Amino acid sequence: MENTSLINKIIMVTGATSGIGKVTADVLMGMGATVILVGRNSQKLTGLVAELKQKHETNQRVDSMLADLSSLSQIKALADTFHERYDHLDVLVNNAGGMFMQRQESPDGIELTFALNHLNYFYLTNLLLDSLKNSPSARIVNVASKAHFGASLDFEDLQLKKGYSGFKAYGRSKLANILFTKELARRLNGTSVTVNALHPGFVATNFGKGNNGWFYKLIMPLFTLAAISPEEGAETSIYLASSPEVEGKSGLYFEQKKAVTPSPQAQNMETAAHLWNVSAEMVNL
Repeated sequence: MENTSLINKIIMVTGATSGIGKVTADVLMGMGATVILVGRNSQKLTGLVAELKQKHETNQRVDSMLADLSSLSQIKALADTFHERYDHLDVLVNNAGGMFMQRQESPDGIELTFALNHLNYFYLTNLLLDSLKNSPSARIVNVASKAHFGASLDFEDLQLKKGYSGFKAYGRSKLANILFTKELARRLNGTSVTVNALHPGFVATNFGKGNNGWFYKLIMPLFTLAAISPEEGAETSIYLASSPEVEGKSGLYFEQKKAVTPSPQAQNMETAAHLWNVSAEMVNL
């Protein structure tokens, strides 16, 4: 079904080669949008471009950009490539992320969960803000998670050098997504750009499949039994990217296409402002 509201809209989806990112890109392209797929595997990107072109005969407007979003230099290169090819951006869907049971570091020496799940959203969005502001009405969609409940940020040890746990790192990064959304909405007040975050639900995808360890291998199959499909998981991302009902709404957190209340920690604007400043320093913004 082609929805005229997305014809001539340029939409970037990160983490687009699998799971809810792939479904999101597919559905938005079906609504008539020009979709830019961002992923870190060139073969998967090439395959997906071909697959989507074959599926959407009336809309061949799909582009791909290669980037490992845990690397600050690759995020910068991605933004540069976008600026070379396009003069504006209507929707940015920050979807790429991961969960790592053992502590690892990004190419920049930053704890990998924090680098990929938070700094990626923060840095890429800031680098593309000029293009978003060039759109008459732009949207930023941040895929967060209910996993932020119970999490809090320790600014003395943001990178969990002490007592690392994959679940703790993940919960903190998803809390950071919502705090970033709140502070960005405050900063964008009065502009044509809105930003919202969402919980997709617990989705059956390849998320975290690179992890080793008995715990992950035993526990994940049990979780997966209760999981929803990527199609169901992508519904709120698609809704926030395309629905007229969300026009003008900003700084909110959604679940199942409804605005819901995040944790008290996710509503602390002092923490949000502090996280912004620390993040800006880390990426040399």
